[in-house]
Amino acid sequence: MPRPPLCDGKVRLPGNVARLASSAIIAMRDERGSALLEFAVALPLLVVFVVGIFDFSGAFNQKQKIEQAAQEGAIIAGAQPMSDIGSASPSMQAVQAAIINSLIASGVVSSSCAPVAGTLSGLTWTYSISGCPGTLVITVNRGWSANSTPASVGTRVTVQYPYIWKFNSVIQLLIPGASYAATTQLTEVATVHNQT
Repeated sequence: MPRPPLCDGKVRLPGNVARLASSAIIAMRDERGSALLEFAVALPLLVVFVVGIFDFSGAFNQKQKIEQAAQEGAIIAGAQPMSDIGSASPSMQAVQAAIINSLIASGVVSSSCAPVAGTLSGLTWTYSISGCPGTLVITVNRGWSANSTPASVGTRVTVQYPYIWKFNSVIQLLIPGASYAATTQLTEVATVHNQT
């Protein structure tokens, strides 16, 4: 097949090839536009996934810190004497202070969180501390019994604190008016055998 003649330094293409090249150029322009459109659609979903991953990892991290505080409180409570288990128990104040200090040190609650007087029911103390900024609930059961042989008596410490999701604000940006519960109560339990 002979070469097409050159005019002005350009190669002349036969009719079918010229139309095919023209179609390819138009298709490339359309693909760039479609890529931009696909990016615009995918970007909000990508943001939701990234914020979701960040938020769920924050919740898991806070859960681990609450678990550590509950374990520290249980260890201290299990070593406290049972002789002062009455209405104003200094040994239970030490347990409450240890849990609060652990949560303050790990950044879960603010330093404005302070020990309060608890309520006693049987051998179970309950402390409800508000303004941490959420409400921190500590329950210390000094008469917990393991269902084992031989029977043993221990201490069970339960720590509850809300996790405030940041994910809700991103959903509000994407879907105005959308709402869901933006807080979840994280509860951790630790048990130890009483030492005294």
